[in-house]
Amino acid sequence: MDPNIFREYDIRGIVGASLTDDTVARLACAIGTFLRSNGSTRIAIGYDARESSPRFCDLLTEGLNASGCDVVLIGRVPTPVLYHTVFTCDVDGGVMITGSHNPPDHNGFKICLGKHTLFGSQIQEIREIAMSEPPASAGGENLGSVERREVLGNYIADITSRTSLGPRRLRAVIDAGNGMGGVTAVPVYKKLGIELTELFTEPDSTFPNHHADPTVEENLQDLIAKVKETKADVGIAFDGDADRIGIVDETGRIVWGDELMVLFSREILNRRPGSTIIAEVKCSQRLFDDIEKHGGQAIMWKAGHSIIKAKMKVTGAALAGEMSGHIFFEDRFYGFDDACYAGARLLEILSSSDESLSQLLAELPEAFSPPDIRIDCPGATKSNVAAKIARHFESLGHEVNTIDGARITFENGWGLVRPSNTQALLVLRFEADTVEHLAEIKEVIEPKVAEFIASA
Repeated sequence: MDPNIFREYDIRGIVGASLTDDTVARLACAIGTFLRSNGSTRIAIGYDARESSPRFCDLLTEGLNASGCDVVLIGRVPTPVLYHTVFTCDVDGGVMITGSHNPPDHNGFKICLGKHTLFGSQIQEIREIAMSEPPASAGGENLGSVERREVLGNYIADITSRTSLGPRRLRAVIDAGNGMGGVTAVPVYKKLGIELTELFTEPDSTFPNHHADPTVEENLQDLIAKVKETKADVGIAFDGDADRIGIVDETGRIVWGDELMVLFSREILNRRPGSTIIAEVKCSQRLFDDIEKHGGQAIMWKAGHSIIKAKMKVTGAALAGEMSGHIFFEDRFYGFDDACYAGARLLEILSSSDESLSQLLAELPEAFSPPDIRIDCPGATKSNVAAKIARHFESLGHEVNTIDGARITFENGWGLVRPSNTQALLVLRFEADTVEHLAEIKEVIEPKVAEFIASA
């Protein structure tokens, strides 16, 4: 078994290579053993539209049953529907079979113990079980039961009941990228009365139109064009399993995750003054400043959907979000990342305002931030390099946040050097108030990173 399939937040690999049927069978028993040993014996299983997902569902069901777990099969659904099932149905855990935004030949498993998504040491505990325990034989005693349950209807009814649109009639374009987003977004937004234009809302395991990852500008070009063509108020894109959202305003400009968080935090703070709001370390300083300006308590935290959900529980945060489009509402919701619900909350804001989406964000200070820079760096070295960067710039008098790598504050911006949780590389991100200041910050940090990598 390839140990690299065990990631920080999930288990993920290439079908037929690192994820063979034998591997999945072994994983299924390990997951079942872990869940049962932690008191979870009734487990919901959902899966996405990938070609391998139904087969993996059968293998997972067999393994969980052999481990003594009862299984509730909810069928082909987006990941947030699996989360919703865990929160609203009589189950005490869940597994979502999904390759998320990755290429068609990838697949994986997102695992919930109770209502909490596993990460870190819990994933590694499953790895240890999987590497040491043989898979259950096909003829072994079947100790668990199997129940099939339709949950989409309850999910759609719940989301629409939690959404209250204002008087303004809206036109929206949605682009599901042939992933799972259209399964929930189309019926929910239509029930809300949105005039909807659909792009690639039929799930297709080959993703024939574009990659289902709204963080990549190339993947949003069809949405941008259709928003302009239809004169829509907003464009909404989804990743492959619909837990991440991408937004385009009425002019065709991409609204990134931290800008979207500005709108959501303002609306919540207007109703719940003093609320705590969490944003990951890659988010714009403009977001943290705006939260404080509107009376909120801003927390900068580590990237990763499971890690952020755990932090929300500890702090009682009303909202959290990532640049990647994971948005988590505790306010009026369950606290998990759901792109369909995030889209509905944005439609609420727009329908209650006379201003366009671009106008609502017009007062934000201008900031310049290029795409992330990724630098190869061995897994054993990357954390050491980030630590050396932190110490170096602290010695020069800079404020450095080390919650997740090293985020270095300059007079006119900041730079981040962060070890990737999933790959042998460092992620560099920069932001400044002008192009000139951006270049200056990069010119100070990048050579130091190269120097510390070379000397490692």
